[in-house]
Order: sequence, then structure tokens, then C-alpha cells
Amino acid sequence: MKLANRVAIVTGAGGGLGRAHALYLAGQGARLVINDVSADNAASVAAEISAAGGDAIVAAGSVTDEPAVAAMVEQALSRFGQVDILINNAGILRDKSFAKMTMDEFRQVVDVHLMGAAICSKAVWEAMRERRYGRIVMTTSSSGLYGNFGQANYGAAKMALVGLAQTLAIEGEKYNIRVNCLAPTAATQMTHGVLSDESLRMLDPALVSPGLLPLVAEDAPTRAILCAGAGHFAAAHVTLTEGVQIGGGADAGEAAQRRWSEITDRTGEIVPGYGFTQAEREVAAAGRPGLLSATA
Repeated sequence: MKLANRVAIVTGAGGGLGRAHALYLAGQGARLVINDVSADNAASVAAEISAAGGDAIVAAGSVTDEPAVAAMVEQALSRFGQVDILINNAGILRDKSFAKMTMDEFRQVVDVHLMGAAICSKAVWEAMRERRYGRIVMTTSSSGLYGNFGQANYGAAKMALVGLAQTLAIEGEKYNIRVNCLAPTAATQMTHGVLSDESLRMLDPALVSPGLLPLVAEDAPTRAILCAGAGHFAAAHVTLTEGVQIGGGADAGEAAQRRWSEITDRTGEIVPGYGFTQAEREVAAAGRPGLLSATA
């Protein structure tokens, strides 16, 4: 029971991957807040948890509805006295090629995935800061990390969540708030019709949810991107190559073009600790390594 006495909110937990997450976390001893746009679906999952001896409450509503999210967090604090874990799982699909996609379809997906996660994270942030403890998981995707045909809206939202997680992890570090990303591959309502029947059978959502434990436990990392599916786990990284100092001459563009293979050579690449690492490296390469620290 690695999560005994912890309280977790799971959004979009009325079915599919969110349901699997909620059941797994409850099995690890956590008390659950089951969020979903469908009150009936959320109640069904909460009933499953209660029947198994766990403790779960229902908080119906869209993650894009700020008052509803605020009420959900208040409900959790009133009932349990704390919120330790937030799993930002809620999402929708509006897949089309970019040529056929409307901007409304683009906004709908970004609103639920990105803004929904931001709204929920903001709602728990102060309570986590006050208790100096918090674990937040953003649900990213290989479609965001690497791209996927017909998912410009989804991919953009999912990669944006990585940026949100990176920054929240930095800002939350001194408050013991650790923020990570999970990139799942799972057979859910959103993937039926996209994957083959055999693949769907292999990609049981329950095989993804154990990946949450290292991301939300007491000794969780921060800024990790865990890829999980079919019982396989891997880590993704946003890296920076050593690069080449070219300078700012009139032929800088042509020089960058000629030396493209050197610029993109991954030998010695790093995972920056923060975004300013890029600027620090660039100024150092120009022969002024102390300039940024002296003027920042």
C-alpha cells in the first residue's frame, strides 16, 4: 500500500484509462476523487472502489469549467483534508488532417487537454504549496512528442503539456511538488477504430497505470516523461546538442546550412536543467561565459 493516506484526484476517470488509473491508485491505498463529465460513469467507478474496500467520492464536471474544478478541490479538502496527487487524464479527440480541420476543432482539443490540465493544476497548487507536498502527472502522448498524422490539435496540446510540466516542476521544487508526464498507449474509447483489434487487446489500460506509482510516490522524480503501454516502460527526453559556434557574419545562414550535420550531431547531447541553459551555452560559445550571470 505505497500510497496509504494519500489523496488523489483523477480527471476523466469515468472510463478507459482514467478508470484504470483510479482503480490502481485505490489498490495502492490512495483515497480517490473521481472526476468525469458523466456523473453516472464517475459514480460507477467510485462504487467499484468502495466495493473493494477503498474510499472514493464523485466530482462530476468538465475540467474546462473553472468553478466546477474549484468546487471539486474544495470537496476533496473538505472530505479528506488534503490533496496529494493530481492525475490530469481527461481528454478528447477531434482527429482530421490539418487541411480539413477547423480552428474550432483545434481549440476544442487544446481547451480540454491543455487548459483543463492547467485549470486543475492551478486549483490544487496552493494547497500543495501550503502542505509542501504534491505530485502532479500530465498525460502527454507520442503524438505530441513525435507527431502523428491527423492529430495536429492533439499533438500540439500534448507537447504543450510537457512544457507546462517542465515549468511547474521548477516552480514547485522548493515546495516538494514534483511534476511528471505519462505518455500512455492504451486501448480506450478514443483509440477504437484507430488500432487493430489484436493491438487493442494487447494495450489494456490496466498495463499502463502501474507507471503512475514511480511518478507519484514519496521518492518520485520530477520532470520525467514516462512512456508506457502493453507492460513496457521507457523514458523520453527533450535534449540539446553541443552545437557549433558560427557567429553572426553575413554568411551565417549558409554556414549553418553547410554544417547542419554537425549542428544536429547527438554526440554529447544533454537534458537541460532549465530553459536558460540554451542561452548560457550560446553566450559561453561566443566567448563571454560570465556575461549572463553578471547581468541577469
